[in-house]
Amino acid sequence: SGALLNKDFRLMAINSLWAGLERQPPDSLLALIGLYAADPRPGKIDLGVGVYKDEAGHTPVFAAVKAAEQHLLATQATKSYVGPEGDIGFFQRLLPIIFGEDAPVERISGLQTVGGTGALRMAAELIARANPEATVHIGAPTWANHPPVIGAARLKVKTHRHIDLATQSLCFDEIKAALVAAKPGDVALLHGCCHNPTGADFAPDQWEALAQLCAEKGVLPFLDLAYQGLGDGLELDAAGIRIMARHCPELLVAYSCDKNFGLYRERVGALYLLARSADEAKLAQTNMLSLARANWSMPPDHGAATVRIILESEELSRQWRDELDEMRLRINGMRSDLAALHPALGFLMQQKGMFSTFNITPDQVAMLREQCGVYMAPSGRIAICGLTPANLKPFAAALLECKVLGSVEAIA
Repeated sequence: SGALLNKDFRLMAINSLWAGLERQPPDSLLALIGLYAADPRPGKIDLGVGVYKDEAGHTPVFAAVKAAEQHLLATQATKSYVGPEGDIGFFQRLLPIIFGEDAPVERISGLQTVGGTGALRMAAELIARANPEATVHIGAPTWANHPPVIGAARLKVKTHRHIDLATQSLCFDEIKAALVAAKPGDVALLHGCCHNPTGADFAPDQWEALAQLCAEKGVLPFLDLAYQGLGDGLELDAAGIRIMARHCPELLVAYSCDKNFGLYRERVGALYLLARSADEAKLAQTNMLSLARANWSMPPDHGAATVRIILESEELSRQWRDELDEMRLRINGMRSDLAALHPALGFLMQQKGMFSTFNITPDQVAMLREQCGVYMAPSGRIAICGLTPANLKPFAAALLECKVLGSVEAIA
C-alpha cells in the first residue's frame, strides 16, 4: 500500500495544478527594502518606501489616534461584526471633509472598504457590473497598483501621458485629448491630489476644464484620494473632487486614511458614489453591499472606529488637523529646501505631496545606490519624507555626481 501511495503522489506531481502557474516578478520596492537594510554605510539614504517619516526616520502614531484608541478600548462593548457597510459613522463623518458641507448627501452612497485599494477594486468591479465594455483612461505614470486593480476587474485600460519627465511639465493637452477621444460610459481615473508618483497636480482651472469635458462626453470621473491634507491642506486638496461633483452628475471617490491618519496597517478606506438621483444612489448601494459580501464579507473595525472617534470629538479633530499640518509643513519644507540647492531642482516646488519622479535612467538609479548609498524606486520616484535636513545636501551632491541634474553647477 505504501508503494501505491507513493505512486499516486508521483502522478499528482506530474499533473500538479500549481505547475501551470506563471512565476510572478518580485515587487521591486520590497527588494529595495532588503538591499537598504543590508547596506552597512552610515550615510545611506532611503527614498524608496512610500510612507510618511519624521526627521528621525520614524513613522509615528498620531497622538489623536492614540487618544481615540484608548477611548475605544475603554468603551467598546463588543467585537461582533459591523456589517458589510462597515462603520456608518466613519463614512458619514468623512463625507463633508471630502465633498464639503453643502454636499448633496441624498445622492451619495457608499461604504467602508479594506483600505484605499479595496475601494479602488470595489469601484472597478461596480463599473464592470454596470458597463463591462467601459475603458478606464489613466495618465502615465500612475500608482503602480492602478492598472493591476483595474485589470483584475476585467476592464480595459488605456493610458496617456500625465507628465513629461524631461521637462517636468504636466501634459494637460494630452490629458484633455484622451477625454475628448473617450466614448460615453468610459472612465477617467484621476488622482484627487498629491499625484503618486510625480506630485504633478491639476490647478483649479484645469479641474474645471476636465470636469466640463467629463460632463459633456459622459465620462465617469473615478477619483483616487489617498493623500488629502498633505498637499495644500484638507480643504484645498479636496477642490478637484468638489469641482467634479458640481459639474458631473455621477462620480466615484476611492478614499484612504493610511497617510492622513497614519493608519497604514489598519487598512482604513471608503468608497463614495455620487449618483444622478437618490433612487439611483440606493440602487448602487445594494450592488456595493453585494460586492463587499463577496469580497471581504465584513470590513475590519478598529481603524475606522478610531477615525470616527477622532471626527466625533472637537478636541481630537483639532489635534488631528494640527498633526496633519505638521506633516504637510515638513513635506513642503523638504521640497523647498532641496529645490533651493540647485536650479535643476526647482520643479519640486511646482509639485505636491509625498512623491516626485526624476527623469533618470536605470543605470543612474543603480549608480546612485552603489556609489552613493541612495535608494530610490527603479522608476526614479523618490519619497520626499525620506529627506531630512541632514541628508539634503548629500542627496543633491549624489544627483550631481551621477549626472541626474544634467548640470555642472555646484550645490548651493
